[in-house]
Amino acid sequence: MKKYDLLVIGFGKAGKTLAVKYASLGKKVAVIEEDNTMYGGTCINIGCIPTKTLIVAANNGDSYEEAKNKRDTVVNKLRSKNFDMLNNNQNVDLYNARAKFKANKIIEISSNNETVELTAEIIVINTGAKTNLLNIKGLTTSNNVVNSTELQKYEKAPKHLGILGAGNIGLEFASLYSKLGTKVTVIDHSDKILAREEEAISKLALEYLENQGVEFKFNSTTEEIFNNGDSVVVKTKEHGELEFDVLLHATGRKPNTENLGLENTNINLTERGAIEVDKFCQTSVENVFAVGDVNGGLQFTYTSLDDYRIVLNYLQGNKDYSLEDRKNVPYTVFIEPPLSRVGLTEKEAAQKGFNIAVKEIPVANMPRGVVNGDTKGLFKAVVDKDSKLILGATLFGKNSEELINIIKMAMDNNITYTYIRDQIFNHPNMAENLNDLFNM
Repeated sequence: MKKYDLLVIGFGKAGKTLAVKYASLGKKVAVIEEDNTMYGGTCINIGCIPTKTLIVAANNGDSYEEAKNKRDTVVNKLRSKNFDMLNNNQNVDLYNARAKFKANKIIEISSNNETVELTAEIIVINTGAKTNLLNIKGLTTSNNVVNSTELQKYEKAPKHLGILGAGNIGLEFASLYSKLGTKVTVIDHSDKILAREEEAISKLALEYLENQGVEFKFNSTTEEIFNNGDSVVVKTKEHGELEFDVLLHATGRKPNTENLGLENTNINLTERGAIEVDKFCQTSVENVFAVGDVNGGLQFTYTSLDDYRIVLNYLQGNKDYSLEDRKNVPYTVFIEPPLSRVGLTEKEAAQKGFNIAVKEIPVANMPRGVVNGDTKGLFKAVVDKDSKLILGATLFGKNSEELINIIKMAMDNNITYTYIRDQIFNHPNMAENLNDLFNM
């Protein structure tokens, strides 16, 4: 049995960063990754980076083939960089193998019919998330039914793409593929998109997507999926049979805990199948941690990186920061334009009993929006009139993925909305519109 100071299962953001840090301290580290196309984790290989590369290429007017070539180039470059970062480190052993717990601190890895047992003082589970499959007849047995990873492998864009699910992943792919010339139809059981967002912005996003050519089939009950030749047919109770070249099932992702052998350990799972952790990302077994998507938290690369900070601090004896201190996490849905949010909506703030003030500004009224020739969108902010603190903001417009971080920092540091109202911004840019947004 080989013994290490640190053993990381999965090559995701938190785990790889912790591996590099421990190796730099002279510790002996093992990193195990089953899939050699996933070096670097979800974001680099199948998530944020490749999809945003496709979106930029589509916005620049590239064909599908050109966009895919740029995507593949970027992914291969970053994957190789991540692989080399660990593989060339003398303190790191990188295993391309399947990992399974045999006991709390014993990991069996298998590859090419060979098995080896490893152990370590500290073990980090960083296996991410995988596609959530609904119990629909024919979903897993029909041809040309794919998840978001498989869709990105197509050499040619489908002429008609069906998307099952109008969540963030479904909407981003709907927006992207419609720009690339594909006819897109989204099927969802709900009666609207972005139900958790501000009502006005949800309606505006739907309008923009429909104007872009995306068709929606709301209030749909999917009864069966089957093939008609090479086509995929989705049989719905309300809309009959819908036929596509390819069907993307985008019905969420769930923690990837299967086949890890957790039944051989004292590690507990939550009701939703995530690995249960305390506020320092530690499982029910001492010095075994679960970081990133697998612990059931927000499924973002940047929260995975924050998990790394929490675990590293804890292992170094610093318990000043934990999951309980994480707050005001911003996010962006990369439709056109990007929709970014942090904090509470108006409805949520009112339900919590705050004495609120709200303000909305159309991007069409913003000088930089006019200069950009892109006046789509709406900014909205919610503040507490008593404390003058910012409760939340939704920015639906160009560059919102950048601007939302200004508001997050203000909220984290209890900076009043009047400070941003009176702040001096350079001109002309989108940030200066925060002066008007917070002029309440």
